[in-house]
Amino acid sequence: MIDTTVPTADMHLDSPYETQQWRPLVNWFLALPHLAIANALGNVANLLSIVSWFSIVFTGRLPDGIAGFQCMILRYEARAYSYVAFLRQPYPQFEFDMANGDPGCDPLRVDFAPQLADRNRLTAAFRLILIVPAAIYTVLVVAAAIFAVIVAGFAVLFTGRWPQGLRSFVLDAGRLTLRVSAYGRLLTDTYPTLALSANRQP
Repeated sequence: MIDTTVPTADMHLDSPYETQQWRPLVNWFLALPHLAIANALGNVANLLSIVSWFSIVFTGRLPDGIAGFQCMILRYEARAYSYVAFLRQPYPQFEFDMANGDPGCDPLRVDFAPQLADRNRLTAAFRLILIVPAAIYTVLVVAAAIFAVIVAGFAVLFTGRWPQGLRSFVLDAGRLTLRVSAYGRLLTDTYPTLALSANRQP
């Protein structure tokens, strides 16, 4: 049975709607170093997921070191992409703290406690199959979010302010991606909530 009772990964961005009008034009370029690192870390995360799979299936436990490293990767990816989408002004730090909890050094906070022990070996064994519906849905939502960022870019260029509805949708898409990534990387047995308004912060 798929567990849907435990709270899943969430994130909160402490950043104003107002931003400099030039950001949609250059943030993606300024973020290239972070994007390169995020891509490399994503490849590492995929390899670690294989190790996690064997560990959970055969021992029922996720190694704490792998959990901390995966949580760091989730935070790093979220911060890099939030800057690309000009959702925040401060440039992300090159921060690689492997604590499970968010160290609180960035406007974007990722709240997530990985499940280490008493893991569901059955759902872990069939994770690649179970995640397919959520992954397909997430791809569609992310595609819509990319379009929303483009539209918001024109708004910011002329007004210097993110439209509230578009920003909420993009952040919700980011939260969905975070939940699905945490599930796919075997950090939790809780099936990701697909509702975009889940755990929405004001």
